[in-house]
Amino acid sequence: MRHSNSGRKFSRTPAHRKALMQNLAKAFIIHGKIITTEPKAKDLRRVVEPLITLAKRNDLAAKRLAYKKLNDHALVKRLFDYIGPVFAEVPGGYTRVVKLAERRKGDNAPMAIIELSRQPTAENNPKA
Repeated sequence: MRHSNSGRKFSRTPAHRKALMQNLAKAFIIHGKIITTEPKAKDLRRVVEPLITLAKRNDLAAKRLAYKKLNDHALVKRLFDYIGPVFAEVPGGYTRVVKLAERRKGDNAPMAIIELSRQPTAENNPKA
């Protein structure tokens, strides 16, 4: 029984699941929105929203914790310099999951777009 066990397994080992979420989080921070399956998008929120909360803190300890999750200095810099300030006054709810009407052609999986609820402005948002 799975009493009080949150999170989906996605038929992957724990290491594979961690790598999957890390790669999705990296792509999300680079592009600001990604198209993936609906369950993956919902679980990705649980990874990305705490990272944005760390970016709002903007101190050395927060940067080190973000690097621990992302493992890329350029992405941590982008997160703290461009994404964090956009959400400085927002108490939460940094992402939005929009379900798509079309399902994936191969396996009929429900698809969704996960995106930032506020987009960084063009002048302070260079491509990483």
